[in-house]
Amino acid sequence: MLLGEKNIVGKSPVIKKIYNIVAKVAPTDSTVLLTGETGVGKGVFAEALHRLSKRAAQPFVSINCSAIPENLLESELFGFKKGSYTGAIADKKGLMEEANHGTIFLDEIGDMSLSLQSKMLRVLENGEVRRIGETESKKIDVRIIAATNKDLWKEIGAGRFREDLFFRLNVVRIHVPPLRERDEDVLMLIRHFMEKYNAEYDKNVITIADDVITTLMNYDYPGNVRELSNIVKHAVIFSEKGVITKADLPSGMPAQALLEASKIENPEKGEILGGGFETIAGMEKRLITETLKKTSNNHTIAARKLGISRSTLWRKMKEYGIEK
Repeated sequence: MLLGEKNIVGKSPVIKKIYNIVAKVAPTDSTVLLTGETGVGKGVFAEALHRLSKRAAQPFVSINCSAIPENLLESELFGFKKGSYTGAIADKKGLMEEANHGTIFLDEIGDMSLSLQSKMLRVLENGEVRRIGETESKKIDVRIIAATNKDLWKEIGAGRFREDLFFRLNVVRIHVPPLRERDEDVLMLIRHFMEKYNAEYDKNVITIADDVITTLMNYDYPGNVRELSNIVKHAVIFSEKGVITKADLPSGMPAQALLEASKIENPEKGEILGGGFETIAGMEKRLITETLKKTSNNHTIAARKLGISRSTLWRKMKEYGIEK
């Protein structure tokens, strides 16, 4: 499933569900709260909401609230009047005004200070902003999309996030799951990033070695889609003769978990292929079975030992007829 120039890529049921929500809510002016781990692509979904809205021809302004110091974030968002503080040598529009008639994306809003949260609440309630140093407010028409990797209910309980602001933002919530929970999307994302970086770096990488595919499919991606993007970028840059091999992967990538584990276990060799060799499928099934036994059938621990995600483990258990 692809959407627009900057794509929502995926075929997993959860991505299809999110796409349907985006398509329904985008034409409205409703605020949207995007949640999910760092790197899952919340910004991509925010841009999709803008591109499919009636504001598509107007500005899309994005700001990361955690990347800018608190004292600067206020002036970035709301602007300032000349002479309002040292260094304010001219009037300056804030990003809220820059986004007028369009959309502003407030990434990592969970890191915004309480004082700024109260000002943001006024924007949502009254549609007004006031530059630092000014006494009068200005009316603006802007759609707000926010995102966070934090549990805002916990932040509210700890007194770090305003409950009233949460309810203003949480009109429509879209949770983007981590990549390890949607294995079906990995290959499609790999192809997408290969095309992207082939064009960006004038390369012609068209093939991936089988052991690399296995490695990429069995990796948990703690950095999510952003990490996969960086891995493919590295591989495309260093690839030779149009093929991605293990040598092209970043040095921090783990070895192919299942084959490495099979070497450690030193299992009995079957005779499936003759001459003392065993099929990879047979080896994989036995390795999973033995790991489940050693972990007392704890799927979380077993998946970690095998270097794969739980959803991959469950899929392979079903494929090989291994009892849960």
